[in-house]
Amino acid sequence: MDAPDVDPKELSRSLRFIRRVNAYLGYTRATLGHLDHFATRWKRGEQITLVDLATGSADIPRAILRWADHRGHNVRIVAVDNHPATLAEARSAGRDDRLAIVQADVLNLPFEANSFDYALSHMFIHHLDDADVVRVFQSMNRLSRRGVVVADLLRSRRALLWATLFTSFSNPIVRHDARASVRQAFSLNEVNDLAGQSGLSYAKLREHFGHRFVLSGEKF
Repeated sequence: MDAPDVDPKELSRSLRFIRRVNAYLGYTRATLGHLDHFATRWKRGEQITLVDLATGSADIPRAILRWADHRGHNVRIVAVDNHPATLAEARSAGRDDRLAIVQADVLNLPFEANSFDYALSHMFIHHLDDADVVRVFQSMNRLSRRGVVVADLLRSRRALLWATLFTSFSNPIVRHDARASVRQAFSLNEVNDLAGQSGLSYAKLREHFGHRFVLSGEKF
């Protein structure tokens, strides 16, 4: 999916599959649950800004905006990705003035420190080696005034079997990427260690349904 020459039609099908997985298996709800907890400390009418790194088709930022509408929160989101075809897919869902979709390299972001209240990442860090995960975590910590939410896969034999079975009837890109992603993913102990190296000692690690984890927390 990340290859520069990926077929646009196959990419679109793959991103649609990921959106369904996020929605139907509760991965989006997991992130919203952590934001719900943070929101108990937000002031009424206060504008809350978020940056979502490696946003894909921006389905989770759009879900956050729907959640914010329902809860009465004033939320603005910058969604960042570096793949032109993926960004085109993200923009094709329609314009929302509260959502800015930006092309940028997550390892070299064009934002000043404390530019956002929260930094988010979903299903991204398993693409990185340990050193780059630390860089991303440090960047999220630098960009966010209040806190972070990181959601991703957990590595295990059961997760690999689950991914293989669940994607058996999907397109070749999804079948390949699902298995490769589980093999590249981290264990809970590894995520904890990388978070500690990155200065995210305030973030707590929780395991979620579907062989996922969420690392989240606030600085105060």
